[in-house]
Order: sequence, then structure tokens, then C-alpha cells
Amino acid sequence: MRPILPDSADSFPNPVWQSRRVQSVVGVAIVRDGRVLAAYRTAPEPGWEFPGGKVEPGETEADAAVREIREELDLEIAVGASLGPGVDISDKYRLFVRRATIVSGEPVRREHAELRWFTPAELDETAWLAPDRPFVRALREIL
Repeated sequence: MRPILPDSADSFPNPVWQSRRVQSVVGVAIVRDGRVLAAYRTAPEPGWEFPGGKVEPGETEADAAVREIREELDLEIAVGASLGPGVDISDKYRLFVRRATIVSGEPVRREHAELRWFTPAELDETAWLAPDRPFVRALREIL
């Protein structure tokens, strides 16, 4: 006898099944002239982060990175390699960070309290949000 399974997790009434789905979030480490662009947010937790956002259904991390940076910073970017494996933000979200370069535009602050270019020497002195810290270490090695 074969078990009856739902077509998708959305049609399954058991919340335990649904809780296993983890949504990818992509941060973007935009590098220019040996510095990296970071964004300061004030809520829900204040701190510096790599700008980005959730990967929508049907998108790759690179697609989401391009879309989010266009929306948040009014930039066109070329997305490069990942800075390492994903980091769990919570039981629902996993953060991935991709390196990128600017193809056109200058950063425009739309959703964050502040934008700033950091040198490698400043990276360790910065109040990064906890999920971004492992990627800062990886980024320092390639700047």
C-alpha cells in the first residue's frame, strides 16, 4: 500500500510538515575599489547588513540579488560567487550572501537608514547583524 501524500506542502494540513520549509534570503556584498557596501537597518534589530531580500518562487539567488538591489539601491549589478554556505537566520529563513559588482548606477538609500562603503580594516569594527558575520570573515579574505 502506498501512502497518500499531498501535491504540495501547502495542501497538507499538518503544521509540522509546513514548518520544515525554509525560505532562502540573499544578501549582496557589492565590492568596488577594495571596499564593500553595507546597509544599516533600525528594525527589527538594528545593525549593519548586506542589502538583499527573500528569494521568490521561481527565482535563483542571483535573480533575487539583481531584483532586490535594483529595488533597494537603484543599482544594476553583476552577481558573482557565493561567500560560503548558508546561515540559518531562524527555523524559517536561511541567508546566503553573493559577491557582486556594480554595472551601472550609484547607490540610492531607499529602505535603509544608512549606506556606507567599508574598507577591509573597518569590517571587524562594525556592528554587523549576527547572520552576516560569517560572510564578513569570508569577504575579508578576498578583498
